[in-house]
Amino acid sequence: MHYYIKYDSPLGELTVLAEGGAITALVIENQKFAEVHLKPVLEGKAAQREIKILQRARQWLDAYFAGENLDPYRIKLNPEGTDFQQSVWEMLLDIPYGYTISYRDIAMLLHSSPRAVGGAVGRNPISIIIPCHRVVGTCGSVTGYAGGIENKLKLLELEDAVPNSYNVPDWRDLAGK
Repeated sequence: MHYYIKYDSPLGELTVLAEGGAITALVIENQKFAEVHLKPVLEGKAAQREIKILQRARQWLDAYFAGENLDPYRIKLNPEGTDFQQSVWEMLLDIPYGYTISYRDIAMLLHSSPRAVGGAVGRNPISIIIPCHRVVGTCGSVTGYAGGIENKLKLLELEDAVPNSYNVPDWRDLAGK
């Protein structure tokens, strides 16, 4: 059974969906591909109820929006996607709070193309917790975000990570990769 909650955030209303004790979607209001990620809710096959995993997600979001640096692995996640999408999303989970990486750098690490990486990043069903907002253009430009560029900027500002073309930190050095 699918369950979901609505969460009022600085970005607007978020919908968090869970099934089987794991978060399967976290969608920002008016996000691209929302209808795909929230299909059980839209089809009336999900109940609005704050089960344990959704309570944990609410607590995680409360702390995140209060400016805390939280480990995304504290919450069980189960995003649905292709093997390639899963590999990209797994890499996003390793980007530290407050840092960014370019689509090109991820593509190089995965022996893929920036366009393919961008497609996978854009279809991330668990926004914010799987931090796709930390992926920027090659020179640090803020490009592409299914939840809207304004929201991407807000999230990067919250993390004091607003990228610029002169100083894009290499998170792999910090993460020991």
